[in-house]
Amino acid sequence: MNQLFRRKLYSDQEAPSGLLRVLGVWDIVFFGIAAIIGAGSFSSLGEAVFRGGPGVIVLYIICGFACGFTALCYAEFASRIPTAGSAYTYAYASFGELIAWVIGWALIMEYSFGNIYVAFSWSDYFTSFMGRIGVHIPDYLTCSYTEAKKAFMGGSENKELINAWKSAPLIGNLKLIVDIPALVINGLITWLCYVGVKESKNFNNIFVLLKLFIILLVIAVGIAYINTDNWFPVSTVTGTASFMPNGFAGVMSAVSGVFFAYIGFDALSVLSEETKNPQKNLPRGMIVSLVLCTAIYIVLTLVLTGMVDYRKFDGVGDPLAFIFEKSNANVAWMEFVVSLAAIIAITTVLLVFQMGQPRIWYAMSRDGLMPKKFMEIHPKHKTPGFATIVTGIVVGVPILFTDKSFILDFTSIGTIFAFVLVCGGVLLLPSKEKLKGRFHLPYINAKFIFPVLFLGGLAFFYTWQPQFFHHLKDWHDPEEGEFRISIIVFLLINLVLCVLAFLKNLSLIPLIGLSSCLYLLTGMSHNNWFWFLLWFGIGLIIYFSYGYKNSKLNNDLNGDLN
Repeated sequence: MNQLFRRKLYSDQEAPSGLLRVLGVWDIVFFGIAAIIGAGSFSSLGEAVFRGGPGVIVLYIICGFACGFTALCYAEFASRIPTAGSAYTYAYASFGELIAWVIGWALIMEYSFGNIYVAFSWSDYFTSFMGRIGVHIPDYLTCSYTEAKKAFMGGSENKELINAWKSAPLIGNLKLIVDIPALVINGLITWLCYVGVKESKNFNNIFVLLKLFIILLVIAVGIAYINTDNWFPVSTVTGTASFMPNGFAGVMSAVSGVFFAYIGFDALSVLSEETKNPQKNLPRGMIVSLVLCTAIYIVLTLVLTGMVDYRKFDGVGDPLAFIFEKSNANVAWMEFVVSLAAIIAITTVLLVFQMGQPRIWYAMSRDGLMPKKFMEIHPKHKTPGFATIVTGIVVGVPILFTDKSFILDFTSIGTIFAFVLVCGGVLLLPSKEKLKGRFHLPYINAKFIFPVLFLGGLAFFYTWQPQFFHHLKDWHDPEEGEFRISIIVFLLINLVLCVLAFLKNLSLIPLIGLSSCLYLLTGMSHNNWFWFLLWFGIGLIIYFSYGYKNSKLNNDLNGDLN
């Protein structure tokens, strides 16, 4: 049993990997902005606003808060273990091999499945942009088979999807419906990641500058069209003007869409072995990019909800272009510019995710948990070539048969789960010597502070949002019943953490990060958990049939015994 939780010891200076160290601190910041400001702002933001109303900015603050403390934990691990692998590597050092495998498996889901959603979003904006310049792509070549079938069978009002199903040519008894733009962009990004990180860096930095300029332009132009009455619509809960028209429960129902905007920042930690002075540059880059992006999201959400009534965002997949349509602000040139900017923005997200996944496989392969082929470095391009190609295939194939809504929820739960284990892992790390020029997570004794913060915060929240607690009494509504159970579990876990903080003098920063991420998990539905646990089960089967036997730690142990 102990062998399942054997830990890998990492030194500050691991053996050379063959990857090129070409990234500086501002390259990391730009990659962070590329990952965070993308599909979350140009696509899923619309659904989040519809569910939470103007008050959805509270959820952005909560997610930014949770990710901020999580980023500090990532930074602490990155300063100790400057190797590729992200949360997988960190879990290997703190929790042991089995949990490391679970995290690695969750990260495969995060990067690969996340990029499927991003590819779909890119396709939507690309198709829309081409239509605005007079180039029409047949509807059955711009969506997935599953999406079109679901829309047709469910009586959706989405005309494009209905038309795709009705107009698709037949091959035998099968309708030819395939998202060609999504497949093409996946292939192009895979090629770019294959030819080298230096080329990817230059491409990314140019696109990020363009993206930031466009987003600032949206904010600058949009401010002139804000109607402050839109920030306080009539509440469906209280019947009075409210910043949270659907209550706090409505805000929390948007957690998948909002959190999806943040999942990219942890991809930065997989670039450790391609970062110059990673103990210093990686933590700085992660934290700076997270702070900048949270501020941008808050301002952007205020502009959107101030310009247009939140109820109009139902089913809107291109919210930044939507606010400038004829029925809203009626600024045609901005509608065109934003559509073009979205293509640029989402392309950079694809790039960062597609770079992250092969390096997870590379790290797992190096530890013997995946076949050795995944750790091969291309002799010319100095990238994990085979792993990059496999990533392109893993992303490309599901594009043919899955849909956006499923992928969005599936990706978010795996990422939050990984964040929980990273924050928990820092609590298990021994103290280290402070070295000049390296990040060091400040130790603040949580003995009294955390119990006071948690219990005091609970009392404040009850005073601020009493109706939220009244919702938890409803066991008859399946969704409310699920939510009630998750909140009770959250409260029980935090009470245990309060006791442990008092008895063990735990560090406050990772403790707050752990508690915040646990709270975000309460927004996940029963269906989210079912598919996540199914994915988790498949991962365990692979680990025990291959990884456990071929683990480098296992082989080293057997060698010592012999």
